Amino acid sequence: MTDAPNRRMHLATLLQPNGHHTAGWRHPDAELGGDYDFEVYRKLAQTAERGKFDVLFLADAVGLRERETTEQLSRSPITANLEPLGLLSALSVVTSRIGLAATASTTYNEPYHVARKFATLDHLSHGRAGWNVVTSFTDGEARNFNREHHPDHKSRYSRAREFVSVVQGLWDSWDDDAFVRDKHTGRYFDPTKMNVLNHRGDHFSVRGPLNIARSPQGHPVLFQAGSSDDGLELAAATADAVYVAAQTLDEAKAYYTRLKGKVEGLGRAPSAVRILPGIQPFIGRTEQEAAEKHRALLELIHPDAGLGILSTLIGVDMSAYPLDGPVPELPVTESHRSRQKLLLDLARRDNLTVRQLYGHVCNGAGHHTVIGTAAQVADRLQHWFESGAADGFNILPPYLPAGLDDFVDHVIPELQRRGLFRTEYEGATLREHLGLDSPMRNRS
Repeated sequence: MTDAPNRRMHLATLLQPNGHHTAGWRHPDAELGGDYDFEVYRKLAQTAERGKFDVLFLADAVGLRERETTEQLSRSPITANLEPLGLLSALSVVTSRIGLAATASTTYNEPYHVARKFATLDHLSHGRAGWNVVTSFTDGEARNFNREHHPDHKSRYSRAREFVSVVQGLWDSWDDDAFVRDKHTGRYFDPTKMNVLNHRGDHFSVRGPLNIARSPQGHPVLFQAGSSDDGLELAAATADAVYVAAQTLDEAKAYYTRLKGKVEGLGRAPSAVRILPGIQPFIGRTEQEAAEKHRALLELIHPDAGLGILSTLIGVDMSAYPLDGPVPELPVTESHRSRQKLLLDLARRDNLTVRQLYGHVCNGAGHHTVIGTAAQVADRLQHWFESGAADGFNILPPYLPAGLDDFVDHVIPELQRRGLFRTEYEGATLREHLGLDSPMRNRS
């Protein structure tokens, strides 16, 4: 179900100012204090654009991690972040080609707000906006929005499906040429090219139209990251690109085949959805140097930080279990189900202790880790790409800025030499970078 044999891979990068590794902020080469410094983000975004990445991505949550104690949270830098759409709007001014994507929850937002914000970003960036659709997964977020508990899994996804449909309907409020701005006749827009949504459903009642002109891409690109059954159904029906966590090639291939099959079963072309497994690379001049970088960060993980993050992703307080004892049998929770399953399967397969499992989590929240020279990292990406496991990758630098610099300066040139990645941007919009059609609406 892969595209043409001469296809090129797509690359996204998840930017967190302290790196994607839990201990990345403690690395001797890490720059601290960049969480709220626009200059830090500007340099990172421009580095990613220099590398010709398709898109940079900002993850987000609307609350502190509920499963963690204050002591555990105090050991982790990923407790508070700038609001991503405001930050991406600023970054749109200092970049010109790279896509700009952010997370927004369907559980703790309203469709009209989300539709308007991402349409605005698409206008400001001249067609480079993307929305990562999530349902959120913690009670901590619920308590910031007039609720005691997070909604159950089925309810969240039922709301999410309708939410996305309403947002897409609002993005279709105007034909592409609706705003005529004719000084001679005095008509600002053509009323025959306005569409009033008048949506009434199980979760939302939204009249419309959206009070912003149709955006350059028609619809900003939709990203999704769920791997549960409900998440897969939502992705197959609505996503343009999907982030996925897979520890092994076989896991990645199975997910790729399953999702592409679901996409095709819904009448969409398999190539309409790009699948991007997450990769955390440790890159050295030698394999030994890369391994030392990896080992050094593992040693910097404070147990409180490791246990806290593991507890959040598994949905169970793991501090009750011995660090060097086996990972126990645990119940399915209403938390992050797909990530819980991935981590527990990993623990069973490799007979991991709690400490070893949180080491994997802190490495990249369950994503695949690649350790080696630039050529060895490129080999791994090429193998997954050509084996039907990926359309590209979401690169998760373990610490910044050096982790991103290493990938841009060493791995990307290797991929380019092999003809696997672009040497220049060929389009202007994120949809063009990803090779996706625009859902243009023009009834004239």
